[in-house]
Amino acid sequence: EKAATTARAIVASDVWGNASHGLMRLGYYLRRLDAGGINAKAGLKEISSRPAATVYDGENGLGHWQVWEGAKLGVSRAKEFGISLVSIAHSNHCGALGVYLYPALDANCISIIFTNGPAVMPAVGGNAPLLSTSPIAAGVPASTPMIVDLATSAVARGKIAAKAKEGGTIPAGWAVDREGNTITDAKEALNGMLAPLGGAKGFALGLLVESMVAGLTAGSLSTEIPDMFNESDDAKGQEISHTIITVDADAISGAKGRARLDQLAASVKATGGRTPGASRVHPSKITSEKCTIAPAVTEELNIWAERLGVAARI
Repeated sequence: EKAATTARAIVASDVWGNASHGLMRLGYYLRRLDAGGINAKAGLKEISSRPAATVYDGENGLGHWQVWEGAKLGVSRAKEFGISLVSIAHSNHCGALGVYLYPALDANCISIIFTNGPAVMPAVGGNAPLLSTSPIAAGVPASTPMIVDLATSAVARGKIAAKAKEGGTIPAGWAVDREGNTITDAKEALNGMLAPLGGAKGFALGLLVESMVAGLTAGSLSTEIPDMFNESDDAKGQEISHTIITVDADAISGAKGRARLDQLAASVKATGGRTPGASRVHPSKITSEKCTIAPAVTEELNIWAERLGVAARI
């Protein structure tokens, strides 16, 4: 079940067109599992608990199934108390955060999710990375669910990794070196620093994310987290933290609140806009319809399939 949940989360990213967090990452996960950097036998061990707030030790397991389980638990607690907080320490990368909004959306709950990772983003004017890409995801139930899923850096680092795998370049403004010089070579950029989204505002949001994960779990700061793209770190647990806040919209505002959310979503479309996340397929409704996978990724995964004795090939 854990493997199936993880697989659905990974494939959902590719189906959504977010290849940087999909199968492109699978080779890195397999490499880290093989080296012991990810614990395949991990569970979720309760560290502390209050009625509406619980912190778990992820025992260095795969982040995908752990955050999905945390999201489901968050819904259960929110339905009982109106609001809940679930944090998971000592975990690993979980892919696209937006995947984990759906347990809450399905239950008419609002959710906000934070996570961290290896330090790649400096303070504005700084010369050393302090924060990860510090992503935030939020889901709001409405006639058309509103889904926010973004990094607080100028770009998700996985997009750079995908370009590096293809031997490509990246746009100016995504990455800089420690002297502040622009980097456009994708492989070089993986060892550089990422600009904050919107300058000082993006860095401030990143600080909030770091506080909500490392602060609430007493887990690792981004500067202490091993890099999954660095093969020499494969045997090290990442010790990443995740925090999920869930609010039961029915309990707080009932039908009147739901009507307001429907009105808000409709107003976006009525004014010529597009509701964020409207085109995303629910992870449980993904079919066998084909999606595009980069040749470098298929080649890598076919090598892994042969190595692991898996008959199927991409």
